[in-house]
Amino acid sequence: MSRLANRPTALALVVSFFGLGCGAEPAAPVETPSTGAPAAAAPASKDAQPTQAATQPAKKGFENPGGMWVPSQLAAQADTLRAAGWELEPKVLTDPTAPPLAAVVSLGGCTASFVSPDGLIVTNHHCVTRALQTASTAMKQNVIQNGFISKTRGEEQWAGPTSRVWVTRSFKDVTKDVREGLEKLPNDRARYDKIEERQKALVAGCEKDRPEIRCTVKSYFAGAQYLLIEQLEIRDVRLVYAPHEGVGNFGGEIDNWRWPRHSGDFSFLRAYVGKDQKPADHAETNVPYKPPHWLKLASKPLAPGDFVMVAGYPGTTNRLRTGIEIQEAMTWAYPRRIAGSQEAVKLLEGLSAKSEQLAIKANPMLRGVANGMKKMQGLSEGLGKGGVADKRMKLDADLKAWIEADPQRKAAYGDVLPKMEALFAEKKKTREEDALLAELEYTSSMLSAAVAIVHMAEERPKADAERDPDFQERNWKRIEQRMVAMTSSYDRTVDQAMFKLMLERVNRLADKERPAFMNAIVKAKADGAAIDKALGELYKTSLEDEKERVKLFKTAKLDDLKKSKDPMIKLALALRPAIKAAEDRQKSFDGAMSLLRPRYFEALQKMAATPMAPDANGTLRVTYGTVRGYSPSKDAPVFAPFTGVSEMVKKATGKDPFDAPTKLVDAAKAKKFGAYADASLGEVPVDFLSDLDITGGNSGSPTLNSKGELVGLAFDGNYEAMASDVIFLPEITRTIHVDLRYLMWVLDVDGADNVLTEMGVKPSIN
Repeated sequence: MSRLANRPTALALVVSFFGLGCGAEPAAPVETPSTGAPAAAAPASKDAQPTQAATQPAKKGFENPGGMWVPSQLAAQADTLRAAGWELEPKVLTDPTAPPLAAVVSLGGCTASFVSPDGLIVTNHHCVTRALQTASTAMKQNVIQNGFISKTRGEEQWAGPTSRVWVTRSFKDVTKDVREGLEKLPNDRARYDKIEERQKALVAGCEKDRPEIRCTVKSYFAGAQYLLIEQLEIRDVRLVYAPHEGVGNFGGEIDNWRWPRHSGDFSFLRAYVGKDQKPADHAETNVPYKPPHWLKLASKPLAPGDFVMVAGYPGTTNRLRTGIEIQEAMTWAYPRRIAGSQEAVKLLEGLSAKSEQLAIKANPMLRGVANGMKKMQGLSEGLGKGGVADKRMKLDADLKAWIEADPQRKAAYGDVLPKMEALFAEKKKTREEDALLAELEYTSSMLSAAVAIVHMAEERPKADAERDPDFQERNWKRIEQRMVAMTSSYDRTVDQAMFKLMLERVNRLADKERPAFMNAIVKAKADGAAIDKALGELYKTSLEDEKERVKLFKTAKLDDLKKSKDPMIKLALALRPAIKAAEDRQKSFDGAMSLLRPRYFEALQKMAATPMAPDANGTLRVTYGTVRGYSPSKDAPVFAPFTGVSEMVKKATGKDPFDAPTKLVDAAKAKKFGAYADASLGEVPVDFLSDLDITGGNSGSPTLNSKGELVGLAFDGNYEAMASDVIFLPEITRTIHVDLRYLMWVLDVDGADNVLTEMGVKPSIN
């Protein structure tokens, strides 16, 4: 499997299995609070101003127990929602295609929301890094660093061929269609194949004669439930506004996952469609999409203790994993990922410092790797601190005891944990080989392209229903677009340096740990000169040429590829047997788990006797709670839940990562706050804390108040609570949001009056 396809394998499977990612996988779309009515209702009034938020003492009330809830689950939480402070009818939250949830969309790895009737979208700055990279290449300007402002719609820049906005249209329970009779099949692989066959049939039926619609089948509650999700796929996305990096990434990796924060992590995109309002490929004749719903801006101040809600597309959590899986992650997967990431960060930082052109290519990767590394470090610390991982192991021990205590429970669930443990033990035998194999693909864009070309040549002669789901005809255009998009992101120096780093790590392995497939690249214990020579030969590939990549992907036959002299194609062919063996192992494992995990969840649910939210899986979820600070440790003082621009000014040094733009610093020093100041703070608030339950994929999620109005954007969590992906920790788990008033103030100071006006806000700073 190639990273250019949709479904990851090898290291990607390891990453997914242990929740190592930071939320950049494709996800199902959703929607959030919208400005209410379709055509008749205007956005906010032309003269509307962002309201000021007081910071009085925190109110006592709702204590968030955690939970990324599927909208349908909220019907049973009406009383809890009202008690927490939700002012609208609770049942409105059960329909993701109606207000207030219907304005929330997915970007495929991040969340966003419509904020105007003309398809204007707000999300996090770090969610548009690739769009900024594409614009930088097209404009020959470093807008990643300097920011981007379009004063007119004609100046808006295309975000690139792979950019998407996913608008959810419907959800349908298809559990019976997927699961019926699985227990009667002869073996684990047969079960996997049957599930895949049924999912492909459901998707094909959903998409038939509707090219604008993208359908997916997603599993919930450890595979106990399956939903068919229908989404509108908008393919023309354009960059409208992004602040200077000294705003959007203020504090960089120093402040990442930390509080207090002073980051203006926001940017704006726009969705474009054909003149008939149907999705279309990028074209100058396209027009802004007219969403049925969009968000209203907050109409009342936000204060400590106030109700807040986030709707978004969280990527992966692991609260329904077993204790053994968590232990495996702590002792092997996390340390392995951290060590590799530390080396990669050092390498990419060095490359970025060499030239601006290299920085444009390397920085998006650097930010992703560094962010993931810090998350892994926090997970490791958090799970080890206070015996959190031990508590997870104890839960399984308690479950075993609960099962053994009753003959009926023993008959129903007694074999589940022993069988799962046996499967984990078997998987452990090939974990290093599987991880290294996928790491090869994820290390090099060129090798990834070659692997996709070879795999496509294998799949093309088959009937479409028999193809690997990622290489069915419905995905050909998407993979082709990724081949094209590589042109703006690829740099040989970066790609080759990352490949070399990976080979050097492999060279440090003991002989018994070094998989045989590595010999296709370089012999064991090769020195630096030998590695450089091998890589020098590999990068004589013709795949660096966009037209050649696309041509081979669209037309190459396997027999012709076997005659190819291209070194990357030859390597992909040599690796293909090992890749297929790893995929086959994973499929058999998944087939076995398709019977065991649902029973494990069922037993946990019955023992808990309280509602449980399914693990995050990239689909729409809702989490709600309150604005509140926290104490990072038992004896530490409690952090206040708001930060202000004066604190940003104190941090600003004029040097990365605290290089806030001069005009922003000057405006703050001169107290040019316009209509955006907070009455209690006496200045513009920057970021705020809540006790909401989020994870990777929630980046850019709109934060709503008790009336479903926009008050900010979620963009990060706190370091002390990273273990909450495994076990939610109410006393310390916090979400960090950029405050709507800071977003507005930055736009006003930066002169983006057209963006403010479109959202119904009158600029108030001269």
